[in-house]
Amino acid sequence: MTGTLFSFGHGYSAQALSRQLQPQGWRILGTTRDPAQAPVIRASGAEPVIWPGQQPQLDGVTHLLVSTAPNAKGDPVLAALRDEIAERATQFEWVGYLSTTAVYGDHKGAWVDESTPATPTAERGKWRVQAEEQWQSIPGLPTHIFRLAGIYGPGRGPFSKLKRVGMRRIIKPGQVFSRIHVADIAQVLNASMNAPNPGAVYNVCDDEPVPPQDVIAYAAELQGLPLPPEVSFDEADMTPMARSFYNENKRVRNDRIKDELGVSLLYPNYRVGLKSLMIES
Repeated sequence: MTGTLFSFGHGYSAQALSRQLQPQGWRILGTTRDPAQAPVIRASGAEPVIWPGQQPQLDGVTHLLVSTAPNAKGDPVLAALRDEIAERATQFEWVGYLSTTAVYGDHKGAWVDESTPATPTAERGKWRVQAEEQWQSIPGLPTHIFRLAGIYGPGRGPFSKLKRVGMRRIIKPGQVFSRIHVADIAQVLNASMNAPNPGAVYNVCDDEPVPPQDVIAYAAELQGLPLPPEVSFDEADMTPMARSFYNENKRVRNDRIKDELGVSLLYPNYRVGLKSLMIES
């Protein structure tokens, strides 16, 4: 299958998808606010569109991918283009909205899946729920929601953090996070595009939620670096945003991407993922 993908907010995850699709013969258009990012977008196999600025041209577009971050007013793409997208609803074969597992809020370490009600506690999670609902409310639009865990991959992960002066392992007993390698995000999106199921919601995460300090420790081991010292969460010097992540504790199930889309994760846990990053770097 090939087509034309218009990607709003053509960042890290969207670029990983376009690197898979472009060799298959897809045409991809990706937006950025920053003209300096145009070469990066071209390198991923997409045609850069400066937006806001240039008017997005949706004629001939078969697939939409939305990665733009919402704000208190909702999704910025729909704020600008809702009427046009609604009028073209039957034109699109697939629409993907990249959300976050923050929509589930805090479950004190218990497991959640796609049937778990969205009960976000953080502002960013509340904005995502609102944006999800805005996309799902457009009649006839083949919307798919992808709730992403913490993203890592080439150029993004714990290795660079280890080189910071004063790096610590923050310890909060019982705290775990789910994560996902960017290449697995791309393959999930690709699989969904080949088997559309409008209205579907998918958790996109690996098999093993773990304490964050375990990931840092393993990264240090791989690099032959000293183990960063521990500091308790209560005493850690953290930004309000970083601290807010620790206020939500849950284990996220990923059965649906396997059962419905037939996905076999390339990086089913952080150990496999970090080893691959060491080999690639």
